[in-house]
Amino acid sequence: MTAPLPAPIGAPVPHRRTWRLVHGRGRYVGDVTVPRLLHAAFVRSPHGHARIDAIDVGAAAATPGVVAVFTGADIATVCRPWRGVHGLFPSLNAPLQHALAIDTARWSGEPVALVVATSRAIAEDAAALVVIDWTPLPAVADPETARDGAARIHPDLGTNVCLVQSHESGDVDAAFAGAAVVAEETFRFGRHTGVPIEARGLIADFDPTERRLTVHHSHQCPHQMQNDFAVLLGLAEHRVRVIAPDVGGGFGIKQQLYGDEIAVCAAAMLLGRPVAWTADRLESFTADIHAREHVVQGRVALSAAGDILAFDVDDLHAIGPYSQFPRSSAGEGRAVVAQTGAPYRFGAIRARATAVFQNKGMSGHYRGVGQPIACAVTEVLLDKAARGAGLDPIAVRRRNLVRAADLPWRAPTGVTYPRLAFEECFAALDAHLDLEALRRDCADARANGRLRGLGLACFVEMTSRGSGFYGTGGVAVSSRDGCTLRLEPTGGIRCLSSITEQGQGAETGVLQVIAAAVGVPLDAVDLLTGDTATSFHGGGTWGSRCMAIGGEAAWRAGRALRAEILDIAARLLQADAGALDIRDGVVVDAATGGGRMTLAEIGAVGHFRPHEVPGAQPQLVASASYGSEAPFRPGCGLQLAVVEIDPDSGAVRLERFVVVHECGLVVNPLLVDEQIRGGVVQGLGAALFEELLYDSEGQLLNGSLADYLVPTAPEICDIELVHAHATPAGGDDLGIAGVGEAGTTGASAAVLCAVNDALSARGASIAQIPCTPERILTALGVI
Repeated sequence: MTAPLPAPIGAPVPHRRTWRLVHGRGRYVGDVTVPRLLHAAFVRSPHGHARIDAIDVGAAAATPGVVAVFTGADIATVCRPWRGVHGLFPSLNAPLQHALAIDTARWSGEPVALVVATSRAIAEDAAALVVIDWTPLPAVADPETARDGAARIHPDLGTNVCLVQSHESGDVDAAFAGAAVVAEETFRFGRHTGVPIEARGLIADFDPTERRLTVHHSHQCPHQMQNDFAVLLGLAEHRVRVIAPDVGGGFGIKQQLYGDEIAVCAAAMLLGRPVAWTADRLESFTADIHAREHVVQGRVALSAAGDILAFDVDDLHAIGPYSQFPRSSAGEGRAVVAQTGAPYRFGAIRARATAVFQNKGMSGHYRGVGQPIACAVTEVLLDKAARGAGLDPIAVRRRNLVRAADLPWRAPTGVTYPRLAFEECFAALDAHLDLEALRRDCADARANGRLRGLGLACFVEMTSRGSGFYGTGGVAVSSRDGCTLRLEPTGGIRCLSSITEQGQGAETGVLQVIAAAVGVPLDAVDLLTGDTATSFHGGGTWGSRCMAIGGEAAWRAGRALRAEILDIAARLLQADAGALDIRDGVVVDAATGGGRMTLAEIGAVGHFRPHEVPGAQPQLVASASYGSEAPFRPGCGLQLAVVEIDPDSGAVRLERFVVVHECGLVVNPLLVDEQIRGGVVQGLGAALFEELLYDSEGQLLNGSLADYLVPTAPEICDIELVHAHATPAGGDDLGIAGVGEAGTTGASAAVLCAVNDALSARGASIAQIPCTPERILTALGVI
């Protein structure tokens, strides 16, 4: 849609939940109470890899207040095991996984036994009394050792390789042979995790008389979990209800099935009583999904004029001991293969991604899902190649970026981009700041002995995936979302949506879309989300999709309800529906704006006096479901970082950070900006602070917030946001592209480029994140 959309679309409306949450009226899983509630605590493996020889639960079971102690074999009587397979990747090795380890534990923190008691304290005390006889086995911790197969994590597989993905297009060897400059680098990316404020948790309530399971769950995808719980617990899906109340952050780590969570459901079934569990922070660090442990060998070929000729990348990705379920562990490597060089025109690529098992915590989808890896590899290689050719790195980027004239652009990776707006993004950047002056300032600082640098990263964010990846591959994850609207007798509108809210503000955006679509004030719309019993089956939150998919469904439902309201009004007024409009909750004459009927009057007639509407049966309900036919929608942009390094301590100080972003229609600029800023901060955490450290035996060394560093306000400068404007995304009515992962996608790349720009004054560079002081001082030759 090219015409301007009605208010409040485009208005900077504050998050609808903010007022309630700051008054302490949030309702998280920990706030839910049900009668006869029991509490669970887990016994977890202290070893990275060990055989379970015997489990003695006698002392734990005899503890006053303990109701039951379950081992893996007990839980397996009601819970089927699973494999993280994917139909699009038939060669994916997916070993069988149980809710609780039965004979072998394969990571330190894997759940082995479950104690259920009348209080959490009693359950934890009793868990300490469970005695397990272990036989330690060789642990495989680092990716290279896992790939080389010194020890087998799953002996029956005969390999530690989970999946190999590869793609080659064009004459790569000829491109490198004829290049004026070839730049190559070995990159290492540190493993980290999401650290949401609210840890994972759930309350499982099973009614044996109806075999009905209700789960209050801190999760991003309640309909997915409804399906998973039903299939694995042997229940009818329509008798499983998942309710996601207020969710205190997700970032991708709350979109999978976890063994400990389904074990709690199984315990509730075995006991016929509700059971609650919430992870403590150590459990979160050891058992939540991790991400980003990659080792990448990368090369780029550049002509003397600065044209990109080819990329050659080999990605080694460590995923922990299992392929995650239900989405599999194909996503991270797939993104590296598909998005290396994404913003640029070039002719050839050879890309390979190998996922390997290891004895560390599960690793999988986290904000960005491999896209930050591809972006950092691309941008750092371009900087290095440009310097090697004696060319300006930013000029090389401008020269090679995909232009409007190239669209739709089919990249050598096989991905087709229908729209990219880099020309608009660079124009917006140039209008926002004097880039050349900023670069001169950094160069002058380096000439005077200060280690100051500027980094620029161009990025593409793959948002709002269609049904080509899930569903098609046999993975029961919906790429659609739905919305139902009902006009109430008093003129308000009730909305039931399948999107979910974890703090990103999607609910507020959907409210704005509905208000605009129908023509009512924002406060006339009430929205309910996160309950599988009331809404369409939908995908929930993942892949920057809520507004692009769920917002479009809301728009279509709103236009359908609007049409019925105008039809009823036309019949009652004996007027032409086309001559009427709805403005601010009132049916008006479209030409004059004069009021004719209120929505309350129409609601009262439709609900209580339908006989007054000649020739019609008023429904006053409209529903719509929407899923994009395209495989994805691209958002794109630029991220610029300025850093200064203390050569004595190795500390990196962030001086300035700018994001220029284009995402089609912006429904709420306030919330879009904060989504991007939040993503940037998580990307900066990866670049400078966050890393889960393990020893060679698979033991986590920094499982607390005292040791695992996350960025806080003093470490982050103001993040400047600039919106570039291009044609709306997609061919639908609204044209929204997602923004949830944009900030994360380019942040690490921009910082790493800036750090290397600063280090260039000393002839040094770094290709590992986080850029810790120790690594900086090592690069400088100080240590």
